[in-house]
Order: sequence, then structure tokens, then C-alpha cells
Amino acid sequence: MITKDSVVEFHYKVTDAEGNLIDQSGEDAPLKYLHGYNNIVPGLESQLQDKETGAKFEASVPAALAYGEKNDALVQQVPAAMFQGVDNVEVGMGFSAQTPQGPVEVTVVAVEDDMVTVDGNHPLAGKDLTFDVEIVSVREATAEELEHGHAH
Repeated sequence: MITKDSVVEFHYKVTDAEGNLIDQSGEDAPLKYLHGYNNIVPGLESQLQDKETGAKFEASVPAALAYGEKNDALVQQVPAAMFQGVDNVEVGMGFSAQTPQGPVEVTVVAVEDDMVTVDGNHPLAGKDLTFDVEIVSVREATAEELEHGHAH
């Protein structure tokens, strides 16, 4: 049974509210994580609690419990000159921006003349997600896994 300090392997397929496939585990590569350590989205982790090996289920996870709500303050316009060494800044490009709080990953969402609009939200922020899950295995974590806070 999945409880805190369990190492869990599961297959998943995740779709958005429109049914578009976002991601899925490989056929021979289930996702492995340490339960109870915020290593996966909280809305999915809470629904895995107390499940057993072999369980198959669908988990609906609202945006707030997945990758968070979209934060408009993380969308900003910056001068194109800030992208030194990049000849052609295009929509969809990703960059690491240095902030007082440390590096933040941003995606270019618009380019207009000498201004570039970047979005620091996770690409799935604001999206309700549905996970189709199959639990492959559950075991107790090793002392080393507990010390490191993730599955090995």
C-alpha cells in the first residue's frame, strides 16, 4: 500500500481538459518516485495515497493542485537587447533569466519590434489535468532514498 516513505513505480498518461495528450510514461519505463516528498504534483500524489500494486484509476487534478494557477505577474515585456548573443529571438524559445531570487525558466510568447514578452509560468500552469494511472510496484524506501528525498 502506498504511504509516506514508499517508492512507487507507475505508468501514466496525462491529458488536458480538451483531451489532448500532454505526456505519458514509456512502455517499459514507469515513473518512479518517493511518496510524501513533493516529487510529483500534489493533486496526483494525494490520490495515489493508500493505492496498491496493480491499481488502475483516473485522477482529475485541478490546476491549483497540478502546476498552479497562471500568474500574470510572471509575464513581462523586456527589451530585445537583453538577449545578447541571440540573433533571432522567436516565440517558443526558452531561456534562463537571472532574478534576485535566482534563475527562472521563461518562454518567449511574443516578439514585437524591440520588445520581447516572456512568460515565467510553468507551461502547464492554469490547466486542469487528468491522469490515467496504473501502479506497477510499491516498496519501502531505503535509508539512502529517505536521506536524499527521492527514489533511486
